[in-house]
Amino acid sequence: MSKAWETYESEKRIESFSLQTLQAYRLQAALLTRYFEDVDIESLTTVQQKEYLAKSSVYLKPSSLAHRIRFMKSLFRWSHEEGHISKNPAAKIIEPKVRKRIPKFLTEREIEHLREACHTPLENAIFEFMFSTGCRIGEIVSLEKNSINWSERSAIVRGKGDKEREVYFNIRCDIWFKRYIESRQDREPAIVLELIKIYIPIN
Repeated sequence: MSKAWETYESEKRIESFSLQTLQAYRLQAALLTRYFEDVDIESLTTVQQKEYLAKSSVYLKPSSLAHRIRFMKSLFRWSHEEGHISKNPAAKIIEPKVRKRIPKFLTEREIEHLREACHTPLENAIFEFMFSTGCRIGEIVSLEKNSINWSERSAIVRGKGDKEREVYFNIRCDIWFKRYIESRQDREPAIVLELIKIYIPIN
């Protein structure tokens, strides 16, 4: 099982899977390997996988269970297509239906409370960037200095599926980011080094 994951991960890196997706899949692979005690991937049956998922459903939300199933289907489909297993035991496993959640929004008072909770230029910059652009934290992690157009207060961010888009940030974000960058003593291209250390561990 662990050998299959290592080969799968290497191929998906070549296919430019996002680091966030690979990190999430790495966790799922570790859980799967631990549960089945790193058996030969060829020996796993559909029944065994359904038993594993049934036990997982006791403590996982439907959305988390669906994510686990997507990983398993991807891994076993790839293993079958590459000839590592004779048949795909995950082919008939169906994802649970996940209800669409109604988006929640912050009130003006809540926004001001969050601003007050920021104590450093970096914290303020991240909050204002997320607030004004709607970007996810993973998109900020990959943000680089040369992707910022300071005169237009815009940035090119890379989202899911490695797709790029242009976003615009407010003047508060502009001020806080510049203060943060001026305080740094490095020449790293990344905008937010602290987040990279958290979300992209160095091996």
